[in-house]
Amino acid sequence: MNTKKRFWLALVIFGLLGQVAWVVENMYFNVFIYNMFKASPADIASMVSASAIAATVTTIIMGALADKLGKRKMFICFGYIAWGISILLFALIRVDFIQSIFPAMTVVSASAICILLVIIMDCVMTFFGSTANDAAFNAWLTDSTDDNNRGAAEGINSMMPLVAILVVFGGFMFFDLEKTSSWTLIFAIIGGLVIICGILGVFLIKDTCIKSAENNKFFSNLIYGFRLSVIKLNKSLYITLIAFAVFGISIQIFMPYLILYYSVSLQMDNYVLIMAPAIIVASVATAFYGRLYDRFKFTKTVIPAILILISGYLLLFLFKSTALVFIGSLLMMSGYLCGMAVFGAMIREKTPENKSGMFQGLRICGQVLIPGVIGPEIGKAVLKNADVILNNDGTTSFIPNENIFIAATAVAVVIFVFIPFINKLIKKEKKYDI
Repeated sequence: MNTKKRFWLALVIFGLLGQVAWVVENMYFNVFIYNMFKASPADIASMVSASAIAATVTTIIMGALADKLGKRKMFICFGYIAWGISILLFALIRVDFIQSIFPAMTVVSASAICILLVIIMDCVMTFFGSTANDAAFNAWLTDSTDDNNRGAAEGINSMMPLVAILVVFGGFMFFDLEKTSSWTLIFAIIGGLVIICGILGVFLIKDTCIKSAENNKFFSNLIYGFRLSVIKLNKSLYITLIAFAVFGISIQIFMPYLILYYSVSLQMDNYVLIMAPAIIVASVATAFYGRLYDRFKFTKTVIPAILILISGYLLLFLFKSTALVFIGSLLMMSGYLCGMAVFGAMIREKTPENKSGMFQGLRICGQVLIPGVIGPEIGKAVLKNADVILNNDGTTSFIPNENIFIAATAVAVVIFVFIPFINKLIKKEKKYDI
């Protein structure tokens, strides 16, 4: 197989399986610890926050280390193999397994131990996943493309999150997520596929790390984006990142509980039939919306995106019929994806030329760390007094309610505070450039 074919095959395999693993973690781990161990809002918030912190620290440090060593292939292949092994280990986290080790332990106590183990292992898994995918694979993709194929590669890579969501949603329809055996099989399948992916990388990936003198400045590069002098020179970028973080907080208030809201609160066993079409339509809309950014730029495109997002929130807060929940989900997903596209384009546009690697730590703080820590905590507070149901084993489970959407709306409105400041700075920068 020639080098060109190996590149495209590696892009599809690593891009898709990496996104499948992230979709399972981000959208179904909450379901896992809720169904299997009766997790509380506080447990879910702790897991999401811990994972966000682990992802941020890992990407910053391991990304800089991969740059310094110039060995992206090693980080990708061994990272994917270790990532797959860590996923397999989740199959061992079971109440009956814990009770077999400690026979005197009650179901409630064993469940609490399992929740703690899931949170710890989620951080371990995130370390390997972020090393392999966020830090190494994405950098390898940048190094492996040029003006002749970058657009085509980005087009395929941008499709992977959507394809992964559809694959996971479609696959999970065949499992009873109330059964331990289903989760054991799920972890075995995904973990095994990720391990195989890492092994294939040994034969498919060609190391193309672009070395430079700046790559050797390991500690300096870690903190570059956080220096006061750098902030002063790039004010519009930093205010945009703050607004982006607020946008992410709004999303993370409800996202950890979204599937639980559909399946538990609304009793929609067919929620996949609602989410999948909404995601597909929203993705198509986002593809066209990105062109509007090229024409009208940030201010005129971010406002409609936020308004669409808020309209979706309000429909989900006010109504519970299947038709209106679908429309609300469609608007919510459209506003979410369009907003991500607009903020992403603005951040790329304002990132200083030839210094994108040094700003990755800053980007992930705005995109992952701050939303992943603050958003779930707000969601936990909103659901503090949520109704509970009594399970057959005597334990209780909380019922997510529609208040998560009104809280998300309140945070989303705050974004409008930042838009005039961003717009003012953009105009100043244009005047200065002229």
